Amino acid sequence: MVRERKLVEEVSGWLRLYDDGSVDRTWTGSPQVKFMADPVPAHQDFIDGVATRDVTIDENSGLRVRIYLPEPNSEDLNKLPVILHFHGGGFCISQADWYMYYNIYTRLAKSVRAICVSVYLRLAPEHRLPAACDDGFSALLWLRSLAQGRSSEPWLNDYADFNRVFLIGDSSGGNLVHAVAARAGNVDLSPLRLAGGIPVHPGFVRSERSKSEMEQPESPFLTLDMVDKFLGLALPVGCTKDHPITCPMGTAAPQLDSLNLPPLLLCVAEMDLIKDTEMEYYEATKKANKDVELLISPGMGHSFYLNKIALDMDPPTAEQTTALIEGIQEFINKH
Repeated sequence: MVRERKLVEEVSGWLRLYDDGSVDRTWTGSPQVKFMADPVPAHQDFIDGVATRDVTIDENSGLRVRIYLPEPNSEDLNKLPVILHFHGGGFCISQADWYMYYNIYTRLAKSVRAICVSVYLRLAPEHRLPAACDDGFSALLWLRSLAQGRSSEPWLNDYADFNRVFLIGDSSGGNLVHAVAARAGNVDLSPLRLAGGIPVHPGFVRSERSKSEMEQPESPFLTLDMVDKFLGLALPVGCTKDHPITCPMGTAAPQLDSLNLPPLLLCVAEMDLIKDTEMEYYEATKKANKDVELLISPGMGHSFYLNKIALDMDPPTAEQTTALIEGIQEFINKH
């Protein structure tokens, strides 16, 4: 007789965890938004000015990345900067090949004239933190091995400027920007240079609810249910949101002034549920005399630029997405 498995946890239509340890990530919410979480197959020919390919960068672990290469043009006098991307999803859901990322990171690669390398991060609860941090750091070390000539990947070897490598991450991926940059500050990356970090709406929180968590409207990409349950599944067993990965500005984390961080561009949405704790991070990094800039998107909610429906239907969302990309482009051009 087959024992029927029991539901242990469910998170906002995104994830169901069962008592046998199995996880079902089939989207059960509105069918109209499902397409944003559908995978986009890699294509090595240029479509709308960008080609993509998936590469396994560690045969032992199976760690993979998706590379976005903008079509070379005669105006590219130099090699292209590299943007190492960590996707969001509360450490529990999403993949580097989801349409929502493909839509925005093909656009970013074209606009900035940069090669984007997006990491297929291991997911919790099967792989609790710091697994995703380890994957992000492994991807950075792989880029270093390419820069040193110890590994080969034609698109990067031919077109990448390893002296201008930037980290970027959405939501929980923004936490990884900080965590990976902090780890990188303790190692010799040469001849690669980590030129900057761009946490976009990072999932910086703390155990005590912030004012914005209690007052700001929830959005399709972030609800309190998602914050609490995803982090409960992702953090090491027994840890709270005051963990250094989720609260790098807190007392449990290494002192910010002790970290060797690259220049940072912190991107914050004015109507984000977790805006207050993101601003606490900004103030703490400024107080620690770090090179940190702030880009605020007025009137916008968490990860608004990933919402293709809003991008198409709502002019302010489209305008603020363009402004965000231009701000990122300006930061990268500066460094």
